[in-house]
Amino acid sequence: MTILLLIHILAGTIALLSAALAASSKKGKKLHVLSGRTYFWCMVGIFLTAIPMSIISSNIFLFLIAIFSFYLAFAGMRFARNRKGIATTLDWIAISLMILSGLGMLILSAIFFTNDNSQYIVLLVFGFLASRLGYADLMSYKNNIATGKERISRHLTNMMGGTIAVITAVLVVNPPFEPEWVWWVLPTALITPVIFWWNKKTLS
Repeated sequence: MTILLLIHILAGTIALLSAALAASSKKGKKLHVLSGRTYFWCMVGIFLTAIPMSIISSNIFLFLIAIFSFYLAFAGMRFARNRKGIATTLDWIAISLMILSGLGMLILSAIFFTNDNSQYIVLLVFGFLASRLGYADLMSYKNNIATGKERISRHLTNMMGGTIAVITAVLVVNPPFEPEWVWWVLPTALITPVIFWWNKKTLS
């Protein structure tokens, strides 16, 4: 667990720095591409350490969040590379897992609510987002519109969503005050409007 945790933290730190560099660099340029790839592979490292840690600790919450976070990075990378907008079997599997993880979080949210666990708020928000984002990607592929500006929009939304997940993880390690769920939801509340604004600008 200690080794996994150290790798997890290191990957998260590099992912956060890479995300900031990718977001601030000119799109399509070498720096943007390189920092984006670094971000993606760090998210792979985060996922590959989070899954065994969640199993060892029997933490289904961490398990579902790991799938949620990794899908965003994976989908963001796929929309960046897949200019034709044609989904592969791997894309459909990933989308299915994302939607299922969202439904799982919503079910777990109901269980937490009945047990007076305030983390139900986090699961409710993330469950809705996972289901919504997974469905949006599904429809983009199904309706053959994952090209041009729509493709860029899906790339941006997923990559920024993954960045929210990384920032959230950093904040909840040592939350400055209680309740802890505030720090889980705060990055989403602050960055989601930026994603909407950026998407509007991209699609206009």
